[in-house]
Amino acid sequence: MKLSHFQFHLPPELLAEFPPENRDEAKLMVVNRKTKTIEHKEFKDIINYFDDGDVMILNNTKVFPARMYGNKEKTGARIEVFLLRELNSEQRLWDVLVDPARKIRIGNKLYFGDDDSLVAEVIDNTTSRGRTLRFLYDGSYDEFRRKLTELGETPIPKYINREVTEEDAERYQTIYAKVEGAVAAPTAGLHFSKHLLKKLEIKGIDFAEVTLHVGLGTFNPVEVEDLSKHKMDSEELIISQEACDIVNGAKVKKNKICCIGTTSMRAIESSVSSQRTLNPYAGWTNKFIFPPYDFSIADCMVTNFHTPKSTLLMMVSAFCGHDLMKKAYEEAIKEKYRFYSYGDAMLII
Repeated sequence: MKLSHFQFHLPPELLAEFPPENRDEAKLMVVNRKTKTIEHKEFKDIINYFDDGDVMILNNTKVFPARMYGNKEKTGARIEVFLLRELNSEQRLWDVLVDPARKIRIGNKLYFGDDDSLVAEVIDNTTSRGRTLRFLYDGSYDEFRRKLTELGETPIPKYINREVTEEDAERYQTIYAKVEGAVAAPTAGLHFSKHLLKKLEIKGIDFAEVTLHVGLGTFNPVEVEDLSKHKMDSEELIISQEACDIVNGAKVKKNKICCIGTTSMRAIESSVSSQRTLNPYAGWTNKFIFPPYDFSIADCMVTNFHTPKSTLLMMVSAFCGHDLMKKAYEEAIKEKYRFYSYGDAMLII
């Protein structure tokens, strides 16, 4: 398939700028691949599609406050610094994006906080907007990380053109987030409330947790018509033996296995054995899933509604079937479903 197959008109007013009042009361579109039917529900109705012994695979990554604002030495120009990943904890080296990038050169220093209590020096250019920063801070490593958290803000997506609120710090995070390292939320999981998780648990649904630290590369635009030539950025991935035992046990018993989000799907499809079972893994993945693709583990998935030409939309198309996905998205636009990070959800069964 080609990039142009994933173009569609998305009315800008359908891009969700705020989360729904209650996590589990977002709209839920249920798409049945066998019957080709579409139902309209609330997210909390998802419990009706699962039974005792079924498994949901959750990405337990935790978003850290990755967006910071500093001032350039001498000129005082305000610079946005987006922390991507830590390169060396001892030397306090970080891979970052800067904006505006044209003003930031090797050797420049940036000052953060009202009292300039944190300083960073630019030591390398990595891409047009990418830089390597060395943070200069006298305290311990734990104190340094606390300082980053204190000075950073929740990295809600750029399309949300408003100030970050205290609500974002809570709502741009799944309730089961545990392992800090993501710069974007695994958004399908944002719909789960504590109450809904407890009800699922009481019904006998098992949860397998994996960790895929979502990077900004997931949202990089695809700029080649031939999808096989697109390269995904690598993201850190951890799959425990415990998660494998839960998933593989359900597979043997022919219970449903549902990935909560495209990141969970990428995670498990990155570590499949020759017997099509899940293997433990600790490392990095740059797996790009687009049609046609033969999925090995999950037989259903939950996902949000994605933007045109995105790699996320391509994965959903591969899982759902392209024609059915197009039909579902036309229906979503007609019924005014909310798209993207704070948007509504789709269950594909």
